[in-house]
Amino acid sequence: MISDRKLEHLLLCAHCDVQYKNKKTGFNDVEFIHRALPELNKEKIDLSTELLGKELNSPIIISAMTGGHPSALSLNRELAKAVDKLGIGMGLGSQRAAIENPELINTYDVARKEAPSSLLIGNIGAPQIEYAHQAVEMIDADALAVHLNPLQESIQPEGDIDATGFLDSIGEIVKTVDVPVVAKETGAGISFEDAVLLEKKGVDAIDVAGSGGTSWAAVETYRADDTYMGDLYWDWGIPTAVSTVEVTQSVNIPVLSSGGIRSGLDAAKAIALGAESVGIALPVLKEAYIGYKEIIKVIERFQESLKVAMFLVGASNLEELKSSKLIIRGQTREWLQERGFDTQKYARRS
Repeated sequence: MISDRKLEHLLLCAHCDVQYKNKKTGFNDVEFIHRALPELNKEKIDLSTELLGKELNSPIIISAMTGGHPSALSLNRELAKAVDKLGIGMGLGSQRAAIENPELINTYDVARKEAPSSLLIGNIGAPQIEYAHQAVEMIDADALAVHLNPLQESIQPEGDIDATGFLDSIGEIVKTVDVPVVAKETGAGISFEDAVLLEKKGVDAIDVAGSGGTSWAAVETYRADDTYMGDLYWDWGIPTAVSTVEVTQSVNIPVLSSGGIRSGLDAAKAIALGAESVGIALPVLKEAYIGYKEIIKVIERFQESLKVAMFLVGASNLEELKSSKLIIRGQTREWLQERGFDTQKYARRS
């Protein structure tokens, strides 16, 4: 059952090592140019931003994690409480389970009850055109994420490995709903070629969800009887920093950067590379089992470390952060240059 699978995913992410083994996000290859004369007051740094039609107090989004199992009710309640108090946004897990079994709707709509005015992003799979309207209506969503997870489906014992027609399906979903549509990977990244195709189909934003954080091949390996494929593809994907550059340099729609972002410094680098906001999931999952106050502590620490990075590069707001100078080194620069991207432009910003 889908509901049981949701519970397994939660427990595995909370209690097992599901991180990429050898592949990193690439943010360690990104270095800011330090400003000894930042000429600003750190206490006056402004983290506010606008995303998908909503004003946010900071660019940090709690990425889609859960829903569709009774145990998810309390987790989404605590996450939404934190989101409401912090004035940030939140994505919900895939809503297919509740559309097929209405008894599970409360595991999703609890988020809107606890965060009545916050940015909430619904979630369905690319081929699920018929679910789009219900998913939005279920949580009074401000936007709808269409998740792309071919790697996970390839390793999942009950995975759907027929991905034909997904692009046209996404185009139909865009036409079906009256809220912004976000194309979202689930941990393996998005290339510039796919980003361009998605933009042409009318999506309003792209969440790169790159590799280097949680590996969904790893998650499914723990569930599989035969671990060969999961072990082989554990580290598959485009690193988050690479995917962020590829997509931001190739499309003219907002880009969300997620996948292995573990600090405000990572977040600052993602935004400086062109992202509008950043998504985090695993860093707050364990706290969600404790309560919303613990979630708030984690996110406030993220926000404080983001402010420190902005102070050290002389950026008083997020737009100025996007203009800050940085160096891209190592494997990340090698990857991007092989793909034809100019990495020097970031170091030579005026």
